[in-house]
Amino acid sequence: MNQERIGEFIKVLRKEKGLTQEELAEKLDVSFKSVSKWENGRGMPRLSTLQALSEELDVTVNELLSGKRIESKDNVKHFEKNMVDMIEYSNTKILKAVKLTYLVVIVFGLFLAISAISIFPSESSWGSVYSFIGVLIFSFGVGFMFKSLGKVKQVGIIIATLIFSMSILLFSDYINVKEYNMPPRFRIATLTIGDYVAYETLFYNVYRVNGTEKFYIDKHKSVNEMTPDNLPVNIRE
Repeated sequence: MNQERIGEFIKVLRKEKGLTQEELAEKLDVSFKSVSKWENGRGMPRLSTLQALSEELDVTVNELLSGKRIESKDNVKHFEKNMVDMIEYSNTKILKAVKLTYLVVIVFGLFLAISAISIFPSESSWGSVYSFIGVLIFSFGVGFMFKSLGKVKQVGIIIATLIFSMSILLFSDYINVKEYNMPPRFRIATLTIGDYVAYETLFYNVYRVNGTEKFYIDKHKSVNEMTPDNLPVNIRE
């Protein structure tokens, strides 16, 4: 489908009718910019507009899509080609719209994950909850972008993206604990043990002297099993 040729044909027919772009737009109940885009070959009339446009310009839809007047003997040949071109054009527009939707989902997921960490204090569990939700949305958005690869590969991409994204969050959480003396966001449990507050994560425990900003990292062990007497020696010292 040659959009430039169709646009030029619309312009010629419009001028033959003595209509301005504004007048044609008003008759079709579309914007002036829409008519301008058609005539410049930067867009196509919607399917719902084609019939009304062809009637205003005194041509058939078939001739409009061909970008020229057609002799009756060639109608069928041009009609078949135009139908195929319109289907391909519509599919392309739909595909672009779908990809744009997936891109919006990806950006929204990233925004939610990052903003949750920025807004909620590290002591709040809501930051980790919203970050995880954001990562889920982001991972599904990435997976949907590869829908054409098949369901198995698509699921694999979603899982791989989820693992990779969570690994980055967990690693950055560990760095914040170790370098900046912040309690871990992604924790399983929090428990007060004597003079200490214990934070249990998936891979390690963090102990803080109650009321201070002194943090100690130790190997993973359920904090529910901890008592003031069996805390790690290096912490009690």
